Amino acid sequence: MKRALSFLLITALLFTFGCGKKKQQLTVTSYAGSGLMGAADGPANEASFSNLKGLALDGKGNIYIADSRNNIIRKIGIDGIVTTIAGSGVAGSADGKGTAASFFDPAAVAADKKGNVYVADKQNNLIRKISPTGIVTTIAGRTEKNEEYGGRFPVFDYPTGLAADDTGTIYIADSFHDKIRKIGPDGKIVVLAGNGTPGTSDGFGKAATFFVPEGIALDAEGNLYVADTYNNMIRKINKNGLVTTIAGKKRKGNANGKGSAASFFHPEALTVDKSGNVYVADSGNNLIRKISPRGMVTTFAGCGVRGAKNGDLKEASFFRPMGIAVDTSGNLFIADYENNTVRKISK
Repeated sequence: MKRALSFLLITALLFTFGCGKKKQQLTVTSYAGSGLMGAADGPANEASFSNLKGLALDGKGNIYIADSRNNIIRKIGIDGIVTTIAGSGVAGSADGKGTAASFFDPAAVAADKKGNVYVADKQNNLIRKISPTGIVTTIAGRTEKNEEYGGRFPVFDYPTGLAADDTGTIYIADSFHDKIRKIGPDGKIVVLAGNGTPGTSDGFGKAATFFVPEGIALDAEGNLYVADTYNNMIRKINKNGLVTTIAGKKRKGNANGKGSAASFFHPEALTVDKSGNVYVADSGNNLIRKISPRGMVTTFAGCGVRGAKNGDLKEASFFRPMGIAVDTSGNLFIADYENNTVRKISK
């Protein structure tokens, strides 16, 4: 009898307290930005942004932000201090160092292992590069001759998504051209996928079609994921150039499920963690969605109502999330466009 009572007591204690600390729950917090529109640098909670779009992390954990309405590129250091690394704040396309340079509605950023930051300078139809010393140069996008129509036209039309790999290749979501392009280490620009006709076709390279693709991200294996924004789909381009649809369908919605059973509403950006999970900034739904390696779509964070509420994943709210990135520890950072803040999802 005593043994039975002792067993029950131990079982009750283990049930109550567990074998260690209680499992921590993921929560949404405000990581940077006061919420007021502005361009103030300083400690993260005192700094201000104006309609921030894409963001990216470097290998050290610094965060780079396309502060679109301010026409500047910002950095949140690992010390939590926000600084402006490039851009005068006045719309333009000037190259130069730091604030001597200018941008016009920068939409996305990407960082490489050498410390360079690349910028999709959307309204200028340019791809820019910021060196570790802050020198801004234009690396692609000046006009080129078009033999079919005559005259010179921009190479890109509203470039909105960027990714960079360890070989020095840069990938671009050439949104209004409905193409995914890349710039090789030799500087040559080629079309990776898409033929320029809006559509939803899967297939190899130019046999595939997109409709205003805006966000792109690479996984550890070199596969490229695309937020095909106006198709409300998430697409994948493997290393051989084959385009497949992994989730979503043409009709907008917020349904969870596998593959085409799920639905999105203007997904703007995505990121891939080291386990192969894809996280999507489902902007029109004000949600963060998750796609497992097996193609199962779930709502990861957000209640779907416009807002800026922090806390539990299901109760938190966003207002047009436009950028998303994941660090090596699995923490997510979100560019919350209308709230003018960077949000964080972590334990």
